[in-house]
Amino acid sequence: MLIRKAPEIRYSEVTPKQVYLNRRRFLAGAAGLALAKGEAAGAKLENLRKSEFSTNEPMTPYKDVTTYNNFYEFGTGKADPARNATKFQTEPWQLKVEGHCNNPKTYDTDSLRRLAPLEERIYRMRCVEGWSMVIPWIGYPLAALLKQAEPTDKAKYVAFESYYESRQMPRGRYAGIDLPYREGLRLDEAMHPLTLLCFGLYGDVLPNQNGAPVRLVVPWKYGFKSIKSLVKIRLADKQPSTTWSISNPREYGFYSNVNPQVDHPRWSQASERRIGEFFKRKTLMFNGYGEHVAPLYDGLDLKKNY
Repeated sequence: MLIRKAPEIRYSEVTPKQVYLNRRRFLAGAAGLALAKGEAAGAKLENLRKSEFSTNEPMTPYKDVTTYNNFYEFGTGKADPARNATKFQTEPWQLKVEGHCNNPKTYDTDSLRRLAPLEERIYRMRCVEGWSMVIPWIGYPLAALLKQAEPTDKAKYVAFESYYESRQMPRGRYAGIDLPYREGLRLDEAMHPLTLLCFGLYGDVLPNQNGAPVRLVVPWKYGFKSIKSLVKIRLADKQPSTTWSISNPREYGFYSNVNPQVDHPRWSQASERRIGEFFKRKTLMFNGYGEHVAPLYDGLDLKKNY
């Protein structure tokens, strides 16, 4: 493109203001239309393969997925994370794998992404407050990372810890929970092929408010089990303490499986409202993944072990 100094440009060659403004409106409108259609606009993740575990249900629009979030480190309102996480620094990043394993290691984001082929999985995600979404996550089974760690015979559980730094996350002091955020799974749950180590959604890298740069996705459990912005994974011999079980054990148990037969003390879990829909729908046992995960809980009282 030829760039000339201002004195060399004739007035007749200047782009009319109205044309310039209309072009800007067109581009802004196109971006808005893409969001309304559920199209992402961030850095792309390439060479994705489709997953056999994907649901064929209509997906929740990208705009809703990225502006209606729980991420208490950035605020307790659903719209807070999208507003307050824009400057969150996710590079460089380190995820430490440690504990009862033969091969403890610290990974950066690139080495994590290269560990196994990335695939897109369209999962239902259920929140304990009574709403749900259908999201095309991108990642690979957490089992691929755990196998690299080589768990020892002592490893029975997997404990997870998220990033927390008060200067980047000043609203965390008002979260009402102890931070950093902690979660946990039994080892067999963590090794299940449905459990996803996630790097993106809708073909893009994860937005900050959705747990960048790497998070967990456990689709048969309530959303708070799918811990965001992971920095530590520890193979443990005992059941780890988890954030919500510490904060309110009466309402949030360790397992947190989606079970419509067990009411939350303050509301029923028998139905849910899909974001973007008006009518409620019946909540499915294990969020509809019972055929895959029910054998994990044979003989376990799912009302007692909520």
